[in-house]
Amino acid sequence: MLAGIVITKDPVDTYVPLYVREGNISTQFIMTTLEELGLLKMDFLGLRTLTVIKDTIDLVKRDKNIDVQFDQEMNDPKVYKLWQEGNSVGIFQFESQGMTNFMKELKPDSLEDIIAGVSLYRPGPMDQIPRYIANKKDTEHAIYTHPALKPILEVTYGCMVYQEQVMQIVRDLAGYSLGRADLVRRAMGKKKLEVMAKEREIFIHGQVDEEGNVIVPGCVRNGIDEKSADKIFDEMAEFAKYAFNKSHAAAYAVVSYQTAYLKAYYPEEFMAATLNSFLGNLDKVPYYIEECRRLKIEILKPDINKSETKFTVDNGKIRFGMGSIKNVGTVAVDSIVEERKKHGEYKSFTEFCERIQGEAVNKKCIESLIKAGAFDEFEQTRSTLMASFEEILDSISDSSKKNFKGQVSMFDLASSSEEEQDLEKLKYTYHTLKEYSDKELLSMEKEMLGLYISGHPLAELKEKIEKNTNISTLNITEAIEEQEETGRFPLKDGQVVKFAGIIDSIKKKYTKNNKIMAFVNMEDLYGNIEVIVFENAYQSAGNSLMEDNVVLVEGRLSIREEEQNVTILANKIQDFDTAIASQNDNLGRTEINSTRKTLSICITDLTEEQKEKLRGTLKFFAGDRNNVPVQIINGETKMPAGGIFVNGNTIEEIEEIVGKENCVMEAKS
Repeated sequence: MLAGIVITKDPVDTYVPLYVREGNISTQFIMTTLEELGLLKMDFLGLRTLTVIKDTIDLVKRDKNIDVQFDQEMNDPKVYKLWQEGNSVGIFQFESQGMTNFMKELKPDSLEDIIAGVSLYRPGPMDQIPRYIANKKDTEHAIYTHPALKPILEVTYGCMVYQEQVMQIVRDLAGYSLGRADLVRRAMGKKKLEVMAKEREIFIHGQVDEEGNVIVPGCVRNGIDEKSADKIFDEMAEFAKYAFNKSHAAAYAVVSYQTAYLKAYYPEEFMAATLNSFLGNLDKVPYYIEECRRLKIEILKPDINKSETKFTVDNGKIRFGMGSIKNVGTVAVDSIVEERKKHGEYKSFTEFCERIQGEAVNKKCIESLIKAGAFDEFEQTRSTLMASFEEILDSISDSSKKNFKGQVSMFDLASSSEEEQDLEKLKYTYHTLKEYSDKELLSMEKEMLGLYISGHPLAELKEKIEKNTNISTLNITEAIEEQEETGRFPLKDGQVVKFAGIIDSIKKKYTKNNKIMAFVNMEDLYGNIEVIVFENAYQSAGNSLMEDNVVLVEGRLSIREEEQNVTILANKIQDFDTAIASQNDNLGRTEINSTRKTLSICITDLTEEQKEKLRGTLKFFAGDRNNVPVQIINGETKMPAGGIFVNGNTIEEIEEIVGKENCVMEAKS
């Protein structure tokens, strides 16, 4: 959270008018007006990452009795290896796919590279990323607009990366004072066109007062030709629009290094702390659970004798916290954990019920704990506990009332100790049932925890899904993060996609024209997405549209970037296994028919929008088995473009984009 705070010597209302909204006090003047009045405004940035770092250090101390000490030089090769190999999930500022790819290509080996990475990966400076990478790999070939720039830009391989470099350029090349150099930087950053036009002239030719005294020498007086000076000013103006100052980037880079250090040396504690920071966020928790699995860190389901409120580390594994179970509040968990600490672990389900009676743990809470698997270590199955727990709780409650002081009847006094023991057994009779199926157990976990822990219905299909789809919810999450960081959204509205997942819920609706449609919530291994199914697709889907069914959706993306909302408009929905079998059958027939064939696509007269759609379609139909080579024709130029597998939809889809006359299957020469 970012907050601008105005700091004054006397009460703020002695300087500017204020207003109150929902208990928050704000000034009625904007930031620039406050600065013109001479008031100090400071921006304070709250980062969840700082809490993650602290929580990780606390977990390491508790579990390993180690006081974490970060290396002061911040040059540990093991830490930089995470960036170099693209293992940046959880690393502050470096999680997006774009940033991950940048670091894999850059191969950072020093904090200076991380600082530069934070600064470059944003609109404006990011145009220099290819140049920065190339010059880092071959420093001798760095090109400078003018030799005078080399002492300033050599540290960043000839690229403008920091605001401080802009200030140093105008000082060293044009002779500005430090204060005036900062004013130029601010004018560029705020896009003050009138000020920039005036400063361009001063930067190039300098400034003199009425008596002819030189105030600012300017580049020309300092031996830099006018053409180079003009070009340098353009480069600064474009860069300064979005640039970081180096101190800001360095602070971010230190936090990034610390998260990478913790992930490299204490991955279990770091991932547990990261998960805790996103409790209640069902979009992010599955993402980090998947990263834990990639790191071969086992995620354990809740356990009544081992779990606490939050995620914890249990012998190198991460234990799910009871506080995140649906219908189980922190008050209930606190009482369960406190009782356990005072009097030891719970030895059975009935003993648990006896020990927590009268506390904040009600029937709904216990039902949720059963469904989440918190009592699985005891003898009874979940199905048995579900059928028995209410009667057991009622028996305990009745017994407590009966044994309340002064409430013992003469019938109780007459009963023998043997009869009392028989009654005790009757109180806790279980209705023993066969355990639920694996599918039902996973469904309960999903209901109570918001995600699958002991398994996932799609886990066994992961390889097949990756081979036969071209998008996942992980890709969409990464696209949204990239937009937040760079302003660019890598996915396209209308992009052709194949998506596979399990159906969570279906909401049917009738349009004004009395046509049926449905809003289908689907989940893959990484998260959820809404699929909109109109009448034609709905009718053709048939029995495939059922909750808990695994399906393959073919359709197009519908993107509202300003709302960061991405849905899929379905053209076709099939059972996943049926769709793959049919696709492979079509592919087999196509291999025979496409022998010695090449698909030629002419893009000479296509618009940029058509070309973009074509790229997405070719990517969509690309696969491990490139059966039909593709040739792109642009004017007189012919270029190979990889290969695609061809099924019943391929040619039709491409023809819809480029026109039939521009899509020809021809014999190989």
